[in-house]
Formats: sequence, C-alpha cells, structure tokens
Amino acid sequence: MRRTPAPTSTATRSPHRLRPLLAVAALAAVTLTACGTEKTAVGGPRSSPADTAGPRPDAAFTETLSEIAQRCPPSASPEAPPTGPARTLPSGETPPGDAIEPIAPTAGPEVELNARDWCAGNLHEERITQALGKLADPTPTEVRAVLNDLGYIDERIHGLKRSGTTTRFLLDLRERGGRLCLNGSAAGEKTVVDKCVAPATGPFKAGGREA
Repeated sequence: MRRTPAPTSTATRSPHRLRPLLAVAALAAVTLTACGTEKTAVGGPRSSPADTAGPRPDAAFTETLSEIAQRCPPSASPEAPPTGPARTLPSGETPPGDAIEPIAPTAGPEVELNARDWCAGNLHEERITQALGKLADPTPTEVRAVLNDLGYIDERIHGLKRSGTTTRFLLDLRERGGRLCLNGSAAGEKTVVDKCVAPATGPFKAGGREA
C-alpha cells in the first residue's frame, strides 16, 4: 500500500497570516511611543508663573534708575550755595559789623555727591514728593505702596516708621559707585524729601542730610 507523504513544514508563511501580526506589532509600537510622549510631557519642565507675570520688581527698579540717569548728563553740576555776599555794596560803603557771609560747606550732599547723583537726586525728590503729597493719612503701609508703585523696591527702603502724623523713611539709591540716598518725611502737603549721603560700598547707612 502506497502512503501519501506528509506535508513538509516551511519557514515561509502565507501573506494572509503575516498581515494580522504586522498590524499588532505596529499598534504596540504606537502605544509605547504615546506612553513615552505622555511621560515626558508630565515629567518635563513646566513654565513658571513668574515667567508670564511681567517684569520682576528689581528689574523695574533698575529701569527707574536708568530712566532718571538718562535725564542727567555727566556734565551736570551740583547747585552749591553761594560763597560770596548776596549783593554788591555801593562804592565807599562797608558791610555792617553783624553781617554774616555764607560759608562754603565742607561735608554733606553738596560736596560728597557727584554731579550725576546730584541731578538724579533732584528728580527723585520731585517725583516722590508729588506722589506722597497726595496721601491724606500717610501710614507706613501706604507710603511703602506708593514707593513700590514708583519703582522703588523694598530692599532699598529703610527706616520706615511713623512719628505722630508723619511717616519717615530712607531710600538707598546707590548705583555705579554713587552715594545717593534720600531722607523722607511723608506728611501730606508738608512732605519733605532731602538728599543724603551713603557709603559707596557696604551696608546701607545714611548720613549728611541736606540742610
């Protein structure tokens, strides 16, 4: 009796059987890729709220100083008080014995601040006096808020305290080796802001208030 030979196995499979396997493999690859992308999105760096919150306070302060400095040319000179008689006496007359001739200062903002700081100090005084003069009751909190709105940061505001109806403060405006500071008394329409002199380097310490 003649036997029918059994079919031999072959490594070649039918194209109809390979198509489902390839589809499954492709689906698995897409799934893994999607998982990796999701993980990266979750674990990756996120934008900080500070990145979209606008300029930082210290940047606004630097911009304020820069804008004022641009209005003060290097050739600006301090407005020193007169050193001679207030008027010229007619020929033959002599000043009265009790006449006092102004004396040139030897210390203080007039002689210790450079031309740039003197000019900038005048501009800072004007803008701060006008802003604080609008406060009916200048409490330390309100004074700080006004100074912040003008671009002055908390790190540069010192000695903020109230005395009666007046709030006093010091403002450190040193930059580029300068020594400018301001000594302020906020009291509504009677607000006074004067220049003062701070050390060129080191911790802030005010001295030499303008007379």
